[in-house]
Amino acid sequence: MEIQRKITKYLLRCPEICANLDSKGSTDMLNTARRSAMAVPSENLLQGFQPDFEFTPVDPLPEAEFVERLRHIRREATVAGHDVILAHADSIGAYRVSNSYLRYICDWMREGVLVIPTDENLPLTLFSFYSSSVLLPPGGEPVLVEDIWQVGTWGRETYNRPGRAKDRVVEALGTHLERGGLASSQIGLFGDATSQPYWDELAGRLPRSRLVPDAEIIERMQRRRSKREQAVIRAAAQLASIGMQAAYHVTRPGVTDYEIYAAFTFAQMARGGEWGDGYQIGINRFGTHCGKPYGHVVRSGDLINLYISAVSYHGYTAQIARMIAVGSITDKQEEVLQMCVEGVEAAAARVRPGALVSEAADASFEPYIRRGYLTSADSRTMPYNWSSSDDGSPRLIPRRHVPDVDWEAQGRKLMHVYPATHGPHNPNVGHSISMPKFRPYNIASNNHDRFEEGMTFVLHSQWLEPEVAGANIGDCYLVTDNGCENLSCDTPLAVHRVKV
Repeated sequence: MEIQRKITKYLLRCPEICANLDSKGSTDMLNTARRSAMAVPSENLLQGFQPDFEFTPVDPLPEAEFVERLRHIRREATVAGHDVILAHADSIGAYRVSNSYLRYICDWMREGVLVIPTDENLPLTLFSFYSSSVLLPPGGEPVLVEDIWQVGTWGRETYNRPGRAKDRVVEALGTHLERGGLASSQIGLFGDATSQPYWDELAGRLPRSRLVPDAEIIERMQRRRSKREQAVIRAAAQLASIGMQAAYHVTRPGVTDYEIYAAFTFAQMARGGEWGDGYQIGINRFGTHCGKPYGHVVRSGDLINLYISAVSYHGYTAQIARMIAVGSITDKQEEVLQMCVEGVEAAAARVRPGALVSEAADASFEPYIRRGYLTSADSRTMPYNWSSSDDGSPRLIPRRHVPDVDWEAQGRKLMHVYPATHGPHNPNVGHSISMPKFRPYNIASNNHDRFEEGMTFVLHSQWLEPEVAGANIGDCYLVTDNGCENLSCDTPLAVHRVKV
């Protein structure tokens, strides 16, 4: 058994042998090796893991925080002339909602329509449970809400109840507003694209009312974070760093991308992370892969990108990105990795209250320009991976067979070259972070706003050249009174090395 295991590990980390196996049209030997490797429990990979710092848990935001938010919203509604605010979030499946408006206002993580009368002596009312993807308390009890009305789920096929949930919601809202003397009023609307069918039908139900989309009220409240919010985001960043250290712990030749992803997920969720699908992992020999795990087996010469787009904690997210080099990589790849590290460091050095956001963005691309990768930091002229052709027409993704041993062992082939062109992922160096689905601001050359205390964002430096080299490296930052705080400082920015 021990001899077989050694042969298995050798096969899985030797790309030349694997490629030859596939080129002969026989994957039986490779699949046998993979099955043998999986006979060792994946759970054992985390044995002995301990992060090098202690996670500091933070309680959910206190009720006083939501009281202050409600006060602000009602004042803005008064200035705008609204008699009542309706805030809507829809179910989009898998226990997710289309925006974070209800989570932000009353800590309700599910779908519903929240009725907020502008008069402060009138209570908040929630109409919800018009999806079967429900969560019961705890973790499902709204703050400051007096009455919750269960509208019910409707439909002939699933519930054997004729009718549509949307119609029932609108009828319930109309009746509630009429009983409250708001049948002829100005109604401010917080919602998104999923809200429009409700608003359209409600306009017909209350023809004497004026419905005014005004989500800008709540969007403006997202620019700066309170001290309590900062503490939650700091904790989310700690969870991301612990997950990253767990990924480092298990990464070695013969381990799969599934196992690395799972190690990250276990480490952060075991300490309070809300879910484990807010990130990507990409592995190939060029550092140009960004996606989900699919069965890639780590081998010497691989570059691994862990792009942690969102680790969620009490509704708030943190974002970081790191690179792992397995064994030796090319000089070109080393240069790109170093260039991206310098890009983040140069941008962070410009962050302080009063500084222009565009100055940080421009500074981040100075290492690119110095090395000849770019000619300008102007985001409009900069190439990036998902751009169209220069004239605005669609860009054709090159069609060519790209050998991928592990994909082909599953009976599939990679027949296009990704990304279609060189450059960073996006022509900016970062964006704000907060709760999901709020409108972000970007750290880019055309953003001439000034940094303010309490702003939280990610600075990520990226570069991809198809089948040549790539890197995606980033840290999470908070603007302080006199500078900035790196919230993801518990894992070094530099590439993590796995010796082979």
